[in-house]
Amino acid sequence: MRPRITLKIATSLDGRIGTSTGESQWITGPEARLQGHRLRAAGDAILVGVETVLADDPRLTVRLPESEAGVRIEKADPLRVVLDSRLRTPSFARLAKAGTLIITTREPQPIGGAEVVQVAGDAQNRPTIEAILELLYARGVRSLMIEGGGRVAAAFVAAGVVDAIDWFRAPILLGGDGRPGVAALSLARLANAPKFRRLAVEALGDDLWERYERVS
Repeated sequence: MRPRITLKIATSLDGRIGTSTGESQWITGPEARLQGHRLRAAGDAILVGVETVLADDPRLTVRLPESEAGVRIEKADPLRVVLDSRLRTPSFARLAKAGTLIITTREPQPIGGAEVVQVAGDAQNRPTIEAILELLYARGVRSLMIEGGGRVAAAFVAAGVVDAIDWFRAPILLGGDGRPGVAALSLARLANAPKFRRLAVEALGDDLWERYERVS
């Protein structure tokens, strides 16, 4: 058993999450960002890689207008999860606090108020997808949203565990030197490409919100 996994991604038209220098805030407009917070509010956990922490210093909290937040006003934010094989998360990072789980392959050490847990590593000594999902499921996580970065997205896609995609696409072009929303999958044949079925497309301000589900 594992959580249901959604990849939530905000990119340019050409699938970039940032410029060549790493600038990424904000690619999409306020309407798309608000919908992203609604999606966060519906899940049990949000996951990012340490590169996202170092580049953006995100909070990964749910920020909704009080008029629509409803029960979320009294409910804690989803569990925040950071994949950090080498424990590079700074102690002063916004995520280095209670309510954050840092998953590593090294001997745990204190990082602010976050909980640090060691799991099995792969050949590159990065946490294995299996170990990550086993840990989260044991913690009661049944729905997991992946929010970045490109290498984390690629790892979960390549493992065949991404069940759905919420793709927010802004009407800008960042070019081939921009940071990809999904990093290399090392595909030799089109037949091996992970396949998804589009469920809906909706305009949110100037942006598009595209929803997909994995084809079994």
